[in-house]
Amino acid sequence: MFLFQIFNMFFAASKKEEESKYDLSLYKPGDLLEVPRTLFTHFGIYLGDNRVAHLIPDILPAMTKDRKTIGKMVTNNRLIMGVITKTASVRVDTVADFAYGSEILINHMDSVCKQVPLDGDEVARRAEKLLGSVTYSLLWYNCEHYVMYCRYGMAISYQTYQFCTAVRKVVCSRMCAYLTAMLGMMGLWYGGCVAPCTMLLTVLLSFTIWMAA
Repeated sequence: MFLFQIFNMFFAASKKEEESKYDLSLYKPGDLLEVPRTLFTHFGIYLGDNRVAHLIPDILPAMTKDRKTIGKMVTNNRLIMGVITKTASVRVDTVADFAYGSEILINHMDSVCKQVPLDGDEVARRAEKLLGSVTYSLLWYNCEHYVMYCRYGMAISYQTYQFCTAVRKVVCSRMCAYLTAMLGMMGLWYGGCVAPCTMLLTVLLSFTIWMAA
């Protein structure tokens, strides 16, 4: 019991220290907050009073209706399963829970997006209106689409665009065309007699990639 009390005191102290790391006076309702993650950038909208609305993949809302359980910080396992099952929710967390120890950029997208941001109160209103479960898509509806719609009125994702551009450069490269043709010829060679439609498909695929490169 004594050890449990010590653990609680330590956890509470760590939590307080983490929250004090962020100066809430820097944020105003409608601000777009941005924090780096391992492989991507996470986005949220500041609502005021130490509250951040953000879209995050989460499998738990599909498994239970217990708000107290769902309201706990989203773990990596919950997040990964949410991405796989395309389940997410727009939820409200504290600034510290949202940032998860990372440095926060404020309205950095204003210098990237040509669209003029909406009024802060309107941005916060839009963000709160969309709270709840949503269908998640890594490419077509993620946390960036959500905040961009709230602040600029258009659901776009620059991360998705950059990813698709990079994939296009790889898939539509001449090297990919060579490899596709080579693999197709090897399949024809080792597979023996192949139907004409299979051969035509191999040739067309290689030709299409070559022309797009």
